[in-house]
Parts: sequence; structure tokens; C-alpha cells
Amino acid sequence: MRRTVALAAAVTALLLPVSAHAAPARAAAPGARLTLTVREALDALTVAEEDTTEYKRSYFRHWIDADRDGCNTRQELLLEEAVEAPEQGARCKLTGGRWYSAYDDTFIDGASGLDADHRVPLDEAWDSGATGWTAQERQDFANDLGDPRSLIMVSAASNRSKGGKDPAQWQAPGGGDRCEYNTEWIVVKTRFRLSVDPAEKTALGSELADCPNEEFTVELAR
Repeated sequence: MRRTVALAAAVTALLLPVSAHAAPARAAAPGARLTLTVREALDALTVAEEDTTEYKRSYFRHWIDADRDGCNTRQELLLEEAVEAPEQGARCKLTGGRWYSAYDDTFIDGASGLDADHRVPLDEAWDSGATGWTAQERQDFANDLGDPRSLIMVSAASNRSKGGKDPAQWQAPGGGDRCEYNTEWIVVKTRFRLSVDPAEKTALGSELADCPNEEFTVELAR
């Protein structure tokens, strides 16, 4: 399952005549495609205090080989996002290659210095609605190659600095990524019908105040 396929689908969706004032995600069925401006999408998210039920990373099975081609989700992401392609060996072992980490605006040689980051961290998803999901839904979220905005390769240092923090608690140190980071946070929360807490919503609005209020199209995953 290559992210190029998902990206092509997203681009195709942008070219289709979908209303810019589609119903909020909470009123649409899984598989529905919504086209919203960033601010419309932020306003449509449910605002709720976070669920403090104990989180365990094992609740989200991740880095599976969904299409059984020998490459797991992380390896698929590495292959797709490489700016200089790595060599691919047996069992999808990758050597060499170069990647760009948008969070800290730096290039990284070799995959060992990289993490596959969930734009919305797993524990943030847990706190924002995933406590009520099935195991399959949590697996789907953790391995979402169906939308190229769900996962991103970044430096291990920046990903671990971010941890499970939301935009009220952490912003990427490479300031050039600010608009994209906050926009794609909203996209993922819309795609999976996750809520935002009051401080998180305020931070997103503040961070996006000087960013273009562009339209995006997203397919609801659940």
C-alpha cells in the first residue's frame, strides 16, 4: 500500500465538485468526503475535556504490513517520503537514503535517526475519543496510510520532544511548518471524529490566525 495512491486519491477528491460547506463531520457517515476551510473544520470539531482513562501504547497495534508486501507501515512511509531513495533489501530492510524533517527543518541521512510520527499522537487520540473505539479502529488509526496527512517522517529528536503533546503544549521548532502542522492536526481530528479540549482549540485558532484559510478535502475514516 503506497502513500502515492492515497495522495493521488486526495488530489482527485480536490478536483471533484464537493460543496465547501459540507455538513460537519459529526453528521456524516464513514467514507463521506468533506470539503471545508480550515476554520470551518476547527469550528465543527466537538469540544470536550480529555478522557483521563489510563492509556497504553499496546491499545494501538501499529506498524503492520497491511498489504503483505513485506514492508510495514513505517517502512512504507520511509520509502514514500525519502528525498534520496534508500536501497531496499530482503524483508524490506532499508539502507542509505535521505529524508527531510519538517518539524526542525533539517535533512537526515539514514533511517535510524527518524521516527514515523502520528500527527495526532496515539495517547492524544485515546484522550480525545479513542477510548470508545474498537481494536480494529485503533489499529486503522495507528497505521493510516489512507490519507497522506496522518503520518510523517521526522527526526527522532523532534518526535520525542513532541511526545503526546497537543498544539497548546507543543509547536514544531522549525517555524516554517507551523501552518501545515496545525492544519493537518485538524484534518486528522476531522477524519477520525476526535474531539479537541478548550485549550487545544484556542491554541489552534491562535496559531492559524495568520495562515491561509484554505479549503481541504478529507474522507471520514469512521
